Amino acid sequence: MVDHAYEEVLAPNHYFDRHFDTEAAKILPGEYYVTRRDMLIVTVLGSCVAACIRDRNNGIGGMNHFMLPEGQESSDPLSNSMRYGTYAMEMLVNQLIKLGAKRQNLEAKLFGGGNVMRHFTIHNIGQRNSVFAVEYLKNEKIKIVAKDLEGLHPRKVYFFPQTGKVLVKRLRNIHNDTIFDREKEYSSRLRYTPIEGDIELF
Repeated sequence: MVDHAYEEVLAPNHYFDRHFDTEAAKILPGEYYVTRRDMLIVTVLGSCVAACIRDRNNGIGGMNHFMLPEGQESSDPLSNSMRYGTYAMEMLVNQLIKLGAKRQNLEAKLFGGGNVMRHFTIHNIGQRNSVFAVEYLKNEKIKIVAKDLEGLHPRKVYFFPQTGKVLVKRLRNIHNDTIFDREKEYSSRLRYTPIEGDIELF
């Protein structure tokens, strides 16, 4: 019987992936998933960024899927925009440690930040998300071992926390607006939803 007691879940969509023959969790904008088990975490990214972070020694790993809210660009690390990004990253790192990962063993891979959201008033939102993620991990001294950021196409990301392997599929031909609608709705939620709780900045 699988022990789920310590698994941290935020609104995951669980399914069995027949292609990879493994249990999988799909995360949407604003969600994250952390696990100690040998499984797959999947997401689809447009302008959002996903950080895949794991303990390289014990394989505890997780993924988030986040976006900075639209707003004035600011170099102030306490700006509302940066606070949202920091919150998304801290949630993931804190839950990894809660499950038994060691901070000094964490390594990260970053994906997304594409220039695909033409309806946004800030056209470089993908770039802002990408720059934030890289700077955050640098400041936290979490090594980035791989990244695939920006560009023109959405991406589907498959992360295997136990091994650290990530497969990225660029979605060059999209026949529906699902990804755009999800990110636009997520952006609207960010604009009007206050951050819950205190955020510690390091």
